[in-house]
Amino acid sequence: MNSAIDKSRIDWVDIAKGFCILLVVMMHATLGVEKATGEPTLLNGFIEWAKPFRMPDFFLISGLFLASRIDRPWRGYLDSKVAYFAYFYVIWLTIQFAMKAPGMIAADGAEATLLAYLTGLVQPWGTLWFIYMLAVFFVTAKLLNEAPKALVWSAAAMIYFAAPHTGWLLVDEFAARFVFFYTGYWAAPMIFRFAGTVAKSPLALVIAALVAWAAVNGLLVANGLAFAKGLDLWVSYAGVAAVVAFSVILLPTWPGRALAYCGRNSIKIYLAFPLFMGPARVVALKLGSIIPDWAAALISMSAGVIGALVLAHIVNGTRFDFLFKRPNAFALSTSRQSTQRPAERIAVI
Repeated sequence: MNSAIDKSRIDWVDIAKGFCILLVVMMHATLGVEKATGEPTLLNGFIEWAKPFRMPDFFLISGLFLASRIDRPWRGYLDSKVAYFAYFYVIWLTIQFAMKAPGMIAADGAEATLLAYLTGLVQPWGTLWFIYMLAVFFVTAKLLNEAPKALVWSAAAMIYFAAPHTGWLLVDEFAARFVFFYTGYWAAPMIFRFAGTVAKSPLALVIAALVAWAAVNGLLVANGLAFAKGLDLWVSYAGVAAVVAFSVILLPTWPGRALAYCGRNSIKIYLAFPLFMGPARVVALKLGSIIPDWAAALISMSAGVIGALVLAHIVNGTRFDFLFKRPNAFALSTSRQSTQRPAERIAVI
């Protein structure tokens, strides 16, 4: 396998991650505006349209390169797949709680606020649930490494279709997401072959297929069939395939390069966007007589993404780079490679 192929594989993966992180931030920005105004925005339909594949794509991509890591000794594996994620989870859980603590204390008291923080260490909290679940998925995949992959996938699919709603996020999200993560691991060769086929196909044909998929996906979402038990998994897979194809055809374009940059920094965006999105939403909504609600959502989305990227750039190499880079003191392994890796390719390691 030559380096050019390797690079193209990474590039389309980065584009896919960038596209999905923007969808995630848009969702939070839109729902935040709608909650504040009590009215749906024009973006609501698009948010629903993307729901079948938005998070499944993230988790599937996170499993794509696991095959090259899963046979590592447990200590190094836990360092990069658990301690690494745990560090960023605790750091950003603390930051988010510090921002919300005054209001929580005023409403519920200091004791209840402290209890909520401690609960957040075991119950995935807020927007940070994604990296919490990634650590759980990596450990689960390692524990099941000797089991037949078809059997593990079948069990994951059965749990997915069972769709438990226990109220415990760890259980519910495991059931809803692990099948996609494991699909990324097991089906990685097939996914890369599909991307290669798309790259060699006539552009007009790929675009026509994507337009047809977008229309069918929209119809399925509008009729509720996209979320019907038994069909929803396959609708999500179709959406993931569409994102892969979309990412491949964007490779030579400037939007593709912009999305790839966001993808390479997707976890930095994911960790920090709430710091900037909330204040921007407050300001944008005060301009309600000037701009529509959907524009306020886009403004707060842009502030979240750009603010996170600017913050990561500003703190890089300073005493505050611990926000996005794990210090050696919090490593399980003595390997410099595993202890100094910044949080920029965290989902594809």
